[in-house]
Amino acid sequence: MKHNIKITIILISIFLISQYIGLAVVNQYIDQEQTAITGETSFGNLPLGERPELNQNTSFVLVIFAVLIGTALLFGIIKFGAMKLWKAWFALALFMTLTTSFAAFTTTTIAISLAILFTAWRIFKNNPIIHNATEPLIYAGIAAIFVPVFNLFSISILLILIAIYDAYAVWKSKHMIVLAKAQKSAGIFAGLQIPHQWSFKSKTKSISASKKSSKLSKSKAAKFHESTSSKTKSKVVKVQSAILGGGDIAFPLLFAGVLLKDYSMTAALILPIFATAALSILFYYSKKGKFYPAMPFISAGCFVGLGFLWLVGLV
Repeated sequence: MKHNIKITIILISIFLISQYIGLAVVNQYIDQEQTAITGETSFGNLPLGERPELNQNTSFVLVIFAVLIGTALLFGIIKFGAMKLWKAWFALALFMTLTTSFAAFTTTTIAISLAILFTAWRIFKNNPIIHNATEPLIYAGIAAIFVPVFNLFSISILLILIAIYDAYAVWKSKHMIVLAKAQKSAGIFAGLQIPHQWSFKSKTKSISASKKSSKLSKSKAAKFHESTSSKTKSKVVKVQSAILGGGDIAFPLLFAGVLLKDYSMTAALILPIFATAALSILFYYSKKGKFYPAMPFISAGCFVGLGFLWLVGLV
């Protein structure tokens, strides 16, 4: 197992919670009255801008191109060291998706205010709690924007293509690993990031100092303790963290959102269980120090779940 059991459970739990938060947000945007009249699922307006008008059968093409172009742009930003540009880009995306999520349950004015607050907090005063608390809302906002432009065929093709791309990017070209490390170094990582432990101050010198101080006079001991403690306070040990990319959360959520849109809430609620099970299997068999593409496993879990839903007559 790549991570200890505690970290693994936290990652898996947040992944599953993110799926259900996303489904709740998508469901809030469904115009129930219009849907009842037309017999087809209709969605209400977004708080910021309009949804892209795409053919549901071919919408996966644009998304794949967007992923490739976004990756190329991020590489350019990293190459030229323009990380401030990446922060600005990320902040804009964060603001838009958070606004979309909050607006599902409150007024646009309040949603925008909350989005500004949490975006500023995430960008300028980030910490593990606010980082991982805002991540589910980011993907919920993405789902609310893009679920309406997919059908089961197009989202299935998208999951297959993304799984292939993810495998290539991690195992072959390894550029996804480079991007992940660069984002972590810049403090702007798009995905879950769970520290193995909080940063801590070394106590070794303080312990040895206390032993030596018993042999010194009180005045000398005080000076000695003061000098050593000032040194130890400044020594902060960097710790590793467990990560899960944002796309690994967003794409299965889009799949479940399409099931909600075209079939039923029951089908949508069952699907994340299979995606989570597949992710759990990956975490269980993964090894420390190695990188793994999650989407091939998560996509497989989604399709196994789809097969189950078909067998029980829910799709």
